[in-house]
Amino acid sequence: MTLEAGDVLDHYRVEDTVSHSRMSTLYRATDLRDGRQVAIKVPLEEMEADPVLIERFAREEQIGQELDHPGIVKTFNGDERSRRYMVIEWVDGGLLRAILNENGKLPIERAVKLTLEICDALDTMHKHGVVHRDLKPENIMVGEGDRVKIIDFGIAMKEDARRLTYTEMSMLGTPDYISPEQVKGQRGDQRSDIYALGAMLYEMLTGQPPFTGSNPLAVMNERVLNDPKPARELNPAISPEIEEVLFRALERDPRHRYATAAEMAWELEHPELVGVDEGRRVALKGRPLNVRKLLLYAALALVPVALFVVMLLLAKR
Repeated sequence: MTLEAGDVLDHYRVEDTVSHSRMSTLYRATDLRDGRQVAIKVPLEEMEADPVLIERFAREEQIGQELDHPGIVKTFNGDERSRRYMVIEWVDGGLLRAILNENGKLPIERAVKLTLEICDALDTMHKHGVVHRDLKPENIMVGEGDRVKIIDFGIAMKEDARRLTYTEMSMLGTPDYISPEQVKGQRGDQRSDIYALGAMLYEMLTGQPPFTGSNPLAVMNERVLNDPKPARELNPAISPEIEEVLFRALERDPRHRYATAAEMAWELEHPELVGVDEGRRVALKGRPLNVRKLLLYAALALVPVALFVVMLLLAKR
């Protein structure tokens, strides 16, 4: 069922269509009982025929009800409904993606402030056993005073959830922000969210994501094989301490990353106490190219990446 402006769904009047995705349509609506603005997410007809996707839809609604934090979008439990849909708090503001598209790189102070806001919300989320798994500028709303809200928990995971199916594996993450372990087909954990946050901070500070390529496969392959270019080469105004925070958030091996969002926040708030590994930057800048080894690593890395892309294509059919 397609809804149009003016249609009434139970006691919600649709005002306009906000966005479409491959799983649902999001509408802005008014609750006719009290006049408040809400967002309504309605699953597509083909999604409703898939019990796995419907389970994820229900999990997203449950997560939004359980997490009580000003930086996390809420969903509302409800009354009886005539069909399946989700009612979400309406958030004024704009997407971080729109801000980056308009401004390119952001002032360092602003980028760090936004990152600290996201860290605070992530810390609460992770303490409740929830991993977002698709953090990206498109899923960060920025409101007045640069207050943020994390949105869209469509592929979020709870620690007690069952193991992923192949269909769900193909839905994990976005090429510019997905962690190396997710590219390899692993389940991922809160450190995967920290990697994505590191990638967003890198983009806010430099005007580009840490890895680029001609296609998603090339981008994912790069993050499995290589470390990002030192951020100070793209923006010399970045301090060595902030660059070190980026290195630690973007470690390819999750064991070497920040274990919690609170750890990352602490170092962003106390840069004077961040020990800088000058040797790492020198090594990255002057590392010789071993073509034979690179080809071998590329061949090994392409196997899980190719499987990821195949599953993504199958999920879209």
